[in-house]
Amino acid sequence: MSGDSNSGTASGTNAASATKTTGDASSTTGSTAESVETVGTREWPGADGTETPEGAGREPILELDGAGKRFGDETVVEDLSLSVREGEILTLLGPSGCGKTTTLRLVAGLEWLDAGEVRIGGDVVAGNGTFREPENRGVGVVFQEFALFPHLTAAENVGFGLQDRSDAERERRVTELLALVGLADQRDSHPDELSGGQQQRVALARSLAPEPDVLLLDEPFSNLDVDLRVRMREEVRSILKGAGVTAVSVTHDQEEAMSMSDRVAVMNDGRIEQVGRPERVFQHPESRFVAGFLGHASFLGGTVREGAVELGIGDVPADRIHGLAPEYGGSDVEVLVRPDDLRAEPVDGEGNGSGPPGHGAVAARRYLGPTVLYEVALDTGEHVTCMHNHDVRLERGRRVALSLVADHDLSWFPEGAETVVDG
Repeated sequence: MSGDSNSGTASGTNAASATKTTGDASSTTGSTAESVETVGTREWPGADGTETPEGAGREPILELDGAGKRFGDETVVEDLSLSVREGEILTLLGPSGCGKTTTLRLVAGLEWLDAGEVRIGGDVVAGNGTFREPENRGVGVVFQEFALFPHLTAAENVGFGLQDRSDAERERRVTELLALVGLADQRDSHPDELSGGQQQRVALARSLAPEPDVLLLDEPFSNLDVDLRVRMREEVRSILKGAGVTAVSVTHDQEEAMSMSDRVAVMNDGRIEQVGRPERVFQHPESRFVAGFLGHASFLGGTVREGAVELGIGDVPADRIHGLAPEYGGSDVEVLVRPDDLRAEPVDGEGNGSGPPGHGAVAARRYLGPTVLYEVALDTGEHVTCMHNHDVRLERGRRVALSLVADHDLSWFPEGAETVVDG
């Protein structure tokens, strides 16, 4: 199963005018679930982590219930259920071919559903014999290609979808949106006179102009250079929050999804693997796929004994392992560690008589500028990745001792399992 259906067609106008259920998700496979999660912290909506997820307690604006899509014999989206609440920014995150863009197109009405329903504002817009045209769904779309009309000014582009409004009302709305996106002084500029970031803000303002119920963003930063991409993520989030918009974004960029979203839905092979607040999904992944897709993931095998997990690099108290209950005593588990959880220190000497000193040897080095990633081949046969400052130099083959420096609870999987049992 693979393939996002990407037509490559950009319409810079919005579509309104042209074994576990814990977590903070309102998503399941095949049904819509509701729960509230208060684990984790982030700068928004509350730095102390005491606030509930964005939109919690509000009615869902967008709902997908058992949505499915096939292209010929290929199933691209399968039994997908998800709800997005008012004012929430949710990102569909996954690799190419996972079905995320097709899901977005199903919501927009640019593809026909083969199974399930799509509801917007409680009304069925697709499924069970219903199909509401894209322009009548109250949905705005920002595509990868901004596709601004080159012969129109920024103000004229923004006002393009407001032809049914009076001149005064259209002018008021255009002025309001150009101010919101910080382009009031560029209203008379044509697209070729604007930078990439400015063009994107015009496209965003144009999609917001008709006040859609839901705004859909299809990899909106993919055509920008790295520095501008980072800056625009912050600006777009601020704009969407300022406008109180409910938004669904699509990306394969983990950092983009984490930094911009109230919740992230990780997709794989046409299904949602996990949905929740960014911190929750990153720190406590529910599958090995999620763990690996969100960043470097290493697994250390161990056994639970007498209040600790015995690992090849030393014992870890059981209370440092998230959700590891006493009844797991004697079980073989695999503990998830990320590069910043480990530190490698060079060791010398003859060892303890049963082997060389330390826990393993440096197998590879990857320089990333501010940091360096070291792959360490452990004597147990496992491989882990450690992160160090750029000024730390460990030669390949150097014997090292590893220490666990994580200041958070660690996630775990039963030995050989693809999904987590508890946590």
